[in-house]
Amino acid sequence: MRSRQGQRYPEPTVGALILNSKGEMLLVRSVKWGDVYTVAGGHVELGETLEAALKREIREEVGLEIEILKLLIVQQAIYSKDFFRPRHFIFFDYLCRSAGDRPRVDGVEIQSCAWVRPEEALKMRLEKFTRRMVVEYLREVAPTSPGVPLHPAGSSRRGRSRPRRARPRRQA
Repeated sequence: MRSRQGQRYPEPTVGALILNSKGEMLLVRSVKWGDVYTVAGGHVELGETLEAALKREIREEVGLEIEILKLLIVQQAIYSKDFFRPRHFIFFDYLCRSAGDRPRVDGVEIQSCAWVRPEEALKMRLEKFTRRMVVEYLREVAPTSPGVPLHPAGSSRRGRSRPRRARPRRQA
């Protein structure tokens, strides 16, 4: 089955919620998303890993080198009215850190950008997928790790306490 735009399969895409050393996140404006705030990212090319695609897209769109900390959320956008044309995307959205805090927008995909405190981001005009990502960050990551998280993707997390789920008691 093909969509009106000739798309045959969902498109895997990557996005980055990038934190700087001050704990601020980078939000960008893109006309493709109705000129509201979103995150930098883009399409995965054939033969490319998700992580390699993310690093390439961030370098191309905002000129930053990033360290990937963790996969934050997977989302689906099925013909979202927020996007400028009908597309079916699968978003792999990552939490990242950047030592640099001077992004350089490409002027094509991204028109402008801003570093903001995570709590302040929710007061801004965000597209709904970015809003979900920020909420997930605040719910899951921020309470356990003030500022920038210390554990990059794939590293050991021993010694970090996490609440245990209560197990139901067996009835005798």
